[in-house]
Amino acid sequence: MVSMKPIHDWVGEPGAVTSWHPSRATLAKVKDAPVSDVPVSYQQAQHLLAYRKHESSGTDMARLNIPSWDIPGRCDVRAMTHVINAYLRRHDTFHSWFEYAGDDKIIRHTLTNPRDIKFAPVEHGQMSATQWRDHVLGTASPWVWDCFHIGMIQRDDHFTIYISVDHVHTDAMFMGLAFVEIHMMYNTLVEGAAPLKLPEPGSYDTYCREQHEYVSALTTDSPEVRNWIEFLQHNGGTLPTFPLPLGDPSVAYTGDVITVQLLDKEQGDKFEQACITAGARFSGGVFACGAIANAALTGTDTYRVITPTTTRRTPAEFMTTGWFTGLVPITVPVDVDAFGDTARAAQESFDGGLDLAHVPVERVLELGAESHGLRPPESGVPMLSYLDAGLLSPGVIAEWQRLNGTIYSDSRSAYQVGMWVNRVEQETTVTAAFPSNPIARESVLRYLQAMKSVYLSVVEGRSVAVAAIAADTVDLDLKTA
Repeated sequence: MVSMKPIHDWVGEPGAVTSWHPSRATLAKVKDAPVSDVPVSYQQAQHLLAYRKHESSGTDMARLNIPSWDIPGRCDVRAMTHVINAYLRRHDTFHSWFEYAGDDKIIRHTLTNPRDIKFAPVEHGQMSATQWRDHVLGTASPWVWDCFHIGMIQRDDHFTIYISVDHVHTDAMFMGLAFVEIHMMYNTLVEGAAPLKLPEPGSYDTYCREQHEYVSALTTDSPEVRNWIEFLQHNGGTLPTFPLPLGDPSVAYTGDVITVQLLDKEQGDKFEQACITAGARFSGGVFACGAIANAALTGTDTYRVITPTTTRRTPAEFMTTGWFTGLVPITVPVDVDAFGDTARAAQESFDGGLDLAHVPVERVLELGAESHGLRPPESGVPMLSYLDAGLLSPGVIAEWQRLNGTIYSDSRSAYQVGMWVNRVEQETTVTAAFPSNPIARESVLRYLQAMKSVYLSVVEGRSVAVAAIAADTVDLDLKTA
């Protein structure tokens, strides 16, 4: 469930577009929704304030999560309407909207009765790829309640379902949850069976309360905060920056995406065995390869990067739509002549830092700005993530791939470099998102080429040729998509 493409690459034959939006009665109820005492999560707050800053400066911001998949036949609009409303009523993150109260304060308004949510189908007629992309990107801002909608594109023998949701309500796990709930429930209804009885979800409101209580108790003396401060101070008091040029940081570039194959299935199995032999897991090997590639290109002997991970803890939270993601700071001492030592150190840093994901880095910056010289991050922060699709449900993955499941990235203004290493049954790839300009593209390609060279050196049992990687990273045969 990891195929990712920039939205401008979403092409296909024209089709009749229908999308689901709130009724007038629902909008009236939402407008009158009372103020809630549930605090806004740190993830939501930084997103909302970042959007407001972009809006005031006249720039745009990549902010939408857009999964899509195909379903054979003609869409039963009545059944899909029932499924969509059930999904939106089930997850309480969709019951709130946000109001700016000045001085970076945000007020949450929440519907008292989820059954007041009623989305209805709106027919838009035939659309070309350009037209439906514009329609999807027109999803309302995170300061508007209905900053989410679901739609479908009907063709002769199948239709494509898409979901466009602002990040304020979702994280990466939303893709799988929405696919399972919407697709499986729809199939059950059109086959004439009774609605599926899904496990009870958790509450994002509860998560927000618990996060606020935990974060409010943190001080600069808290061990978790001290660990974050140490990491930031090694980067000049802020988050790391990508080691190669990314173009003029004052220019608001759109986003670009590249996917490169790192390993085939056989090579992936060999790489995993090398990690195990070193006393690490595949994830430790991923961070080690990033570290060694970084050392080859920059000469630095310590690699620092952040990686996202879920902050979900309970089975109910794993069934809940919402933004549960936190960041783990990773520090890797690099020995370019010893992949095993580097992988083991990377694994220890990742495993030892998992609890730090519950500490929002924004709060650390607030606490330590004056006393420890901390400052907000600059543009070009690198993020390296690893996902093993084999850890997900094989049945869900197989169905997603069978139905042409794809995640489209919102290719508007991009200020960071995100790298997602994804391992599926047949291959291991890395997808990178970055500012769309020739300088950044050349730099990111060079970095990915260096990473691939390290992976292949490990698989082939060769010592890592650091000098060769640094001098020549243009001759590798990279499979990009």
